[in-house]
Amino acid sequence: MLLRLPYLVVSSVFALIRLLPMTDIDKDIEMLTLRHQLAVLQRQIARPRLTPADRALLATLLHRLPRPRLRQLHLIVSPDTILRWHRDLIRRRHADASR
Repeated sequence: MLLRLPYLVVSSVFALIRLLPMTDIDKDIEMLTLRHQLAVLQRQIARPRLTPADRALLATLLHRLPRPRLRQLHLIVSPDTILRWHRDLIRRRHADASR
């Protein structure tokens, strides 16, 4: 479990590097494909089970987006949940620092 978050971060960095040489049209096609796949998966499962590492990565990636933009995204959890996870991460970090 401790290796899950670093693995997700490293794989996300490699995914970002892979996107650099892509054209905007290629990126749009990939995003539309991923959104459609997400919609298909959301129809198949009632509630996704995310690990703490998944939650940390999503909270870290999405916390800077304004709430209206978050609401436009097709996320597997609600934007309010993402923001709550980020607050929890910050709260835990401050609690650990004060010890």
